[in-house]
Amino acid sequence: MKLVPPDLATRPAAGSLREHVARTLKLAWPVIVARCGLLIMVTVDTIMTGQAGGTELAYLAIAFSPHITMLVIGIGMLSGAVILVSQADGAGRKHACGRILWVALLDGLILGLLWSLVLFEGEAFLLWTGQEADLARGGGYAMSMFAWGMPAIYLFTATSMFLEGIGRVKPGMIVMLAANIVNAGLNWWLIYGDPEVVPGGAAGAVLATSLTRWIMFGAIACYILFLMKDAHVYGIFRRIENFMDLQKRFLRLGIPMTLSYTFETTAFMSITMMAGWLGAASVAGYQAAMNVNAFCFMVAIGMSTATSVRVGNAVGRHNRPGMETAGWVGVGLIGLCMVPLAGLVALFPESLASIYTNDAAVIPIIVAGLFVAVFLILGDGFQGVLLGALRGAADVWPTTGLGLVAFWLIMVPLAWLMGHHWGWGVPGLLWAEVIGIFAATFLFGWRFRVIARREIKPFS
Repeated sequence: MKLVPPDLATRPAAGSLREHVARTLKLAWPVIVARCGLLIMVTVDTIMTGQAGGTELAYLAIAFSPHITMLVIGIGMLSGAVILVSQADGAGRKHACGRILWVALLDGLILGLLWSLVLFEGEAFLLWTGQEADLARGGGYAMSMFAWGMPAIYLFTATSMFLEGIGRVKPGMIVMLAANIVNAGLNWWLIYGDPEVVPGGAAGAVLATSLTRWIMFGAIACYILFLMKDAHVYGIFRRIENFMDLQKRFLRLGIPMTLSYTFETTAFMSITMMAGWLGAASVAGYQAAMNVNAFCFMVAIGMSTATSVRVGNAVGRHNRPGMETAGWVGVGLIGLCMVPLAGLVALFPESLASIYTNDAAVIPIIVAGLFVAVFLILGDGFQGVLLGALRGAADVWPTTGLGLVAFWLIMVPLAWLMGHHWGWGVPGLLWAEVIGIFAATFLFGWRFRVIARREIKPFS
């Protein structure tokens, strides 16, 4: 398989709608496969843990939410790499891309170590959020297993973003697919193995993921250092000059993007904590329904990444019409993808629920949650791609403010009202998410329409 495709950014700008679609799909499908591979890893963890019992699934669910919140906050800080690399590549400054990678790796390592310290105190955190003592104990132990892999996933993310920024998307896909095989084997040993030797249950599944993350980073780093034939062209082996200036640019992008990710992920974490207040069965059912939604959302993440890169390339070329078309093409394509996925969830909720657990108390909650998730899948796709288009244009602070409105001023209060005050339970929590996600869709769509009609100003 050819791992070094022609550079998309150095080709002439797309001249037709058909060419825009073709280029977006060429970038998107390997990222979609890679992101689906990442979620397949989580799904396999969820399913295999669920087979160990509903209680272990609840431990995994309550541990996963704060972990993913911390993870995504850090990814927000690192996301500036895609913007800076794609704009530099689009402007023909390939030598600058390697410097961006090394700064991103250093930031990722520091962030990973800091979050690891927090995750080791998982039980105390869960008790502070009002969880029952047993749920906090089991979930806290699982959170401590996440700590071991946090630096690795950030290092892998920084490296993958560099490759995606230059349109080199297949290596990440290949590594991710291979990692799933490794993770499944480790799961079998660490979830169901001798309890005197391995953690077992939810903690075993999480430790398997952490070990796999280090293997992923090692593989993608080897590709760049030893197999990427034009690594020197991208300045991989150059001395890092003007480090502090580049770090400042990272922070100017990273801080608002981190806040944006923080508003969204902490909002969803808060709703997971609300599900925990409803009991172990409810939080397990909520986690399974959200896992199905997240699997569909990986398609949106792939399309969002492709859209962000193509918008960033157009910005680097000072091509305003190309930037606008690239953004709306991504929105149209995600609509075509998400409608059939939502349809499949609507048709087979019982079958999907049975994959996650055989616990009779949990399955009805999953089925009820999946009915609402059908609508969540659609809105999540649109807002994800619009967010990618805005980030590709480096429209960070206004987008962050709009996310705060959608997720914290609309979604979280509605979740408490519908899920607890009105007594709708897990479906009520999910309906609140549907409303918040569609609010974000309309706000992000309005914002992209505004900036797509302005004069282009590359981020500097």
